[in-house]
Amino acid sequence: KVYPEKTAKRRAKHLNVHQSGKSDCGVKSNIKSIPGVMTIRGCAYAGSKGVVWGPIKDMVHISHGPVGCGQYSWGSRRNYYVGTTGIDSFVTLQFTSDFQEKDIVFGGDKKLVKVLDEIQELFPLNHGITIQSECPIGLIGDDIEAVSRSKSKEYGGKTIVPVRCEGFRGVSQSLGHHIANDAVRDWIFDKLDPDGKPKFEPTPYDVAIIGDYNIGGDAWSSRILLEEMGLRVIAQWSGDGSLAELEATPKAKLNILHATVPCT
Repeated sequence: KVYPEKTAKRRAKHLNVHQSGKSDCGVKSNIKSIPGVMTIRGCAYAGSKGVVWGPIKDMVHISHGPVGCGQYSWGSRRNYYVGTTGIDSFVTLQFTSDFQEKDIVFGGDKKLVKVLDEIQELFPLNHGITIQSECPIGLIGDDIEAVSRSKSKEYGGKTIVPVRCEGFRGVSQSLGHHIANDAVRDWIFDKLDPDGKPKFEPTPYDVAIIGDYNIGGDAWSSRILLEEMGLRVIAQWSGDGSLAELEATPKAKLNILHATVPCT
């Protein structure tokens, strides 16, 4: 009763009382979320950072924007990985540009440059960096692509991937999956050696596991089964995955899709 009329009309579809003799109570499900409204669904940023990029263990993933989004994506996942945290694996560490009001007014490109420099100094063994843009980045128009190209050149060609996954772009996290995968195509696959020379000797039995981000270690079980069959898993997307595995994926003879609920 305390809702405004417009809100009450919309919310009325979400809650109802079942009456005896009726087949259902009239509650509507699978309705698109409204950007900016707290729901149980994730946003495009959550799909990119939490599902596709975040589990890539040897890359640092910057949550570029206010601290809250990074805190959410950092604290709610169990992406298991093999490695030493802070040395060659960074999944459980949170990196954020911690946007404040002044950054909204004056822009965040300079702050992003500072964050990148600090990461290079503090974690020099990282194999690459992604910039996961939150809502304010798209609203104020920061040029994260230009910053990425400039710093990549400065760091000797290091892989730095700008990801336009601002939360408001999608009403669920699914679009974030697509945006993240497009970034892999544009900033990793398209920049590989034009001769296509793999960094390993290929075999007829090379496969890639797609769509498993190793929640609780389940991807390891799949990998063991495939390898016991005589296949060689050259890439795992993206739980316990690495930049080298991303780069190797186009050389797989077969992509095996492990479809789970968060990936649909």
